[in-house]
Amino acid sequence: MKKSLIILAGGISRRLGQDKGLVPLAGKPMIRHILDKTKHLVDEGLIVVSSKGQAERYEQTLSSAANVLVDDIDVRSPLVGAATGFAHACGEYSLLLSCDTPLVSKEILQLLLELCINKNAAIPRWPNCYTEPLQAAYSTKPALAAAEKALRSGDRNVQAMIDRLQGVRYVSTLVLQQLDPNLTTFFNVNTPMDLKKAETTLAKR
Repeated sequence: MKKSLIILAGGISRRLGQDKGLVPLAGKPMIRHILDKTKHLVDEGLIVVSSKGQAERYEQTLSSAANVLVDDIDVRSPLVGAATGFAHACGEYSLLLSCDTPLVSKEILQLLLELCINKNAAIPRWPNCYTEPLQAAYSTKPALAAAEKALRSGDRNVQAMIDRLQGVRYVSTLVLQQLDPNLTTFFNVNTPMDLKKAETTLAKR
């Protein structure tokens, strides 16, 4: 049973001044931290970007570490990136991640993949019902069908895809805390301050 990794990297961060995934963090591009954490969990890595220029930068930086794809639709949105990734993934199941979460927990991602078997998705959910659809596992073909249906309806957010999926398993963050007590797996790097926090956390590890 093959598994794929899809990393959404189409956004440009004005606050960080460059492609988020290529921002240096602890001696290597931020996205490399995610690739290194997941390389033994999946059979392939796919990075989805929004332009040919971005694709060239990622290919030059990462060499053959992952396949770089350009959005199939010329509209910048996470849902378009997700649909592109699902369409090209060879795995029966796919992890869907954002490029700005370098502290992802390998143990949590492995658990999500296991919980997704025979389901259409395994998605973390906080006690306030907020979900983490960009750090979740999906059954690839059903997710692609739901994403395409949402896009045809004019929707552009990932939640629109999830709303069209049946058999979704939500995983409480209270359970995930047993594997990652501070839940740093969900930490997003959006600012230079966030980058410093991530560097500090990695240094402690």
